[in-house]
Amino acid sequence: MPRIISALLVAFSSAAFAASAWAQPTQPLELAPGAPDRHAVVAGDTLWGISGKFIKDPYRWPELWRLNAEQVKNPHRIYPGQVLVLDKSGDDPQLKLETVRLAPKQYDTPLTQEIPAIPRNVIEPFLAKPLVIEANALDVAPRIIAIEDNRLLVATGGKIYVTGIGDAKAQSYQIYRPGKALADPDTREVLGHEAIFLGTAKVTRQGEPAILRVDNAIAEIGKGDRLVPMSKPDVVSYVPHAPKQAIDGRVMSIVGALAQGGQRSIVTLTRGKKDGLEMGHVLALRQAGAVVTGHFKDEKETFKLPDERYGLIFVFRAFDRISYALVMDASQEVEIGDLVRTP
Repeated sequence: MPRIISALLVAFSSAAFAASAWAQPTQPLELAPGAPDRHAVVAGDTLWGISGKFIKDPYRWPELWRLNAEQVKNPHRIYPGQVLVLDKSGDDPQLKLETVRLAPKQYDTPLTQEIPAIPRNVIEPFLAKPLVIEANALDVAPRIIAIEDNRLLVATGGKIYVTGIGDAKAQSYQIYRPGKALADPDTREVLGHEAIFLGTAKVTRQGEPAILRVDNAIAEIGKGDRLVPMSKPDVVSYVPHAPKQAIDGRVMSIVGALAQGGQRSIVTLTRGKKDGLEMGHVLALRQAGAVVTGHFKDEKETFKLPDERYGLIFVFRAFDRISYALVMDASQEVEIGDLVRTP
């Protein structure tokens, strides 16, 4: 999701951008079967989906567009109605914008709304209301210490007294209760907790304690529950791209599932910003090879089968130690403990 068309045309004709900082020189770009010569962008398209029409590995979009590292984080914008043309005249295929005027057409999405990297409707709930929070995030969060009329629980419209807000400028808060601890399958270190979203509240009087009014309760709220300031979620504008460094982690949980998930599932990972992950990174899902034993000529043999790649995930929110990712492609069920690595 990128910048301005005129700047684009200059940028893509410039030799300065011919070499991509994200290129994988040992693996040339491979076109997808039946790759079209052009594609007219329509509402509902995503960068991932369009890329998959042209090349086998959609995360190599920056190479297809000849983007440098800065453009990956601050990319050009693509809108419904524009036409993308595949140029196969060079050593590697390249995607460009064609400056044509299409016949008038009614779009459900305004042309000022650029297409996203991945489907927004799938991930928006996890941008606005995180359901997994880092291990110590709620420990220091403001806490409900009392409810009006000395009640045990409060519903929508009720008054709560909260300590820890102090002089904070935030006026709206989300209310959470810590859930199950989530640990790294390798080290057993607790990296996060499931966060049970209970509702929202607004400050009616600053102070210590502060007074808030619950404006939306979707579950019972009580003393000890924690508050997190509401914030505008990040826009997922980074182009899909592989990390430059080696990432080696695991699937820590599958949101809304006990043990397995599939395509379009949300997973949490045991790696985050401190490990080099950022929004837009694509990782490969791999099933760890099993250890098998047998006998040959009366001697016991043990073999470690190779790890096998079976899918790709897109990181759309990264915290210090953990990350959220959307399963983009998967040829089998995703399981807790599966490996995630730089593709």
